[in-house]
Amino acid sequence: MDLRAVQRRTLTVLSAGQALGGLSNGVALGVGSLLVEQVTGDPALAGLAATMLTLGGALLAVPLARLAARRGRRISLTSGALIALVGALTLALGGSLGSAWIVLPGFLILGASTAINLQSRFAATDLSLPERRGRDLSLVVWMTTIGVIVGPNLIPAGDALGTALGLPHLVGAYLISAAALVLAALLLWLGLRPDPLLTARGLVAATDRAVPRLRLLRHPRALAAVVTIACGQAVMVGVMALTPVHLGHHGHGLTMIGLTMSAHTAGMYALSPVFGWLTDRIGARTVAIGGAALLTAAVLTGLSLDSHLAPIPLALLGLGWSATTVAGSTLVAGAVAAELRPALQGRSDLAMGLAGASAGALAGPVLGLVGYAGLNAAMLPVIAALVVAAVLATRAPVVLSAPPASASQEQVP
Repeated sequence: MDLRAVQRRTLTVLSAGQALGGLSNGVALGVGSLLVEQVTGDPALAGLAATMLTLGGALLAVPLARLAARRGRRISLTSGALIALVGALTLALGGSLGSAWIVLPGFLILGASTAINLQSRFAATDLSLPERRGRDLSLVVWMTTIGVIVGPNLIPAGDALGTALGLPHLVGAYLISAAALVLAALLLWLGLRPDPLLTARGLVAATDRAVPRLRLLRHPRALAAVVTIACGQAVMVGVMALTPVHLGHHGHGLTMIGLTMSAHTAGMYALSPVFGWLTDRIGARTVAIGGAALLTAAVLTGLSLDSHLAPIPLALLGLGWSATTVAGSTLVAGAVAAELRPALQGRSDLAMGLAGASAGALAGPVLGLVGYAGLNAAMLPVIAALVVAAVLATRAPVVLSAPPASASQEQVP
């Protein structure tokens, strides 16, 4: 078997699936808050769309990772796409009926699309050479850019389609989201042959074919890598979630808010291949600490610059998140033996989702108590924790004697 050809095919399929998943999420989030406001009649509840989507992704991360460990990436990712499809159709139904009790669970179920997008970046490393993990992972992350840019621009077409079919305003957009998920499911099911995780596992000689149980406390470097990613996610979501509110309080309209959030999204994804290349060349620790420096710069500029210059700190915030996520995910991908990786990756995605959801939920009360400047300043201890975790995650393990070289004993970058 030509493993390089299999890896190229895997990266192509995952990249296309990532673009479709990003498109689905871009459409869903683009009108999510408006749909929640429409069915509840309460603007204060509009933020529940993003919260439920993030929470759903976190809750589904571990079950889908366990499915991957048992049956492979192909079945896990395809199942996630089909679950997300159910969520998109549930949203279309709830929007048609004007029922918040159907719409909100719909966003929770649609969170499966977030879960498979996160798992895809790890699937890209199943057959990677250790020195190429960062680049392969970051390529799949970068492909999300296409989806999040194209998706929102399809909302008017989806709304027009829904109106032509006699559906209420905003509902038609979820037909576009559902169509993207159907294509993603078909692509993953047909394209991930051979399955990258099962192929990688077959390359490692094993006397016990049962999947062992991961005890994270026994893998301190893996735990530190998970904390690195979670801290970066918490800082990013905590500041980003309330920036539109901050700008609104300063009299800025939707144009300025849109420009600021576009700068943030560009920072999150546009340079991820660069951070992947740097991770492979100079090491994950250096890139993660560099990401922490970018997050610190985002906080400091957010504290010092006028609100008219908000795109600058939000772009830095996106860049810092990208660097820490790519470097941290590369650390997670190589922190344990191959048979334990899906379980670790699932827990990493769970921690990442819960950290983001918690930061988003707490950002509102913090903003109310100490303002936007205080919210930014509150992120500095989290950034410090990120740096400590990155150092611990890349600290050389204590080796009493030289272990034999094998595919399951790889140095962490």
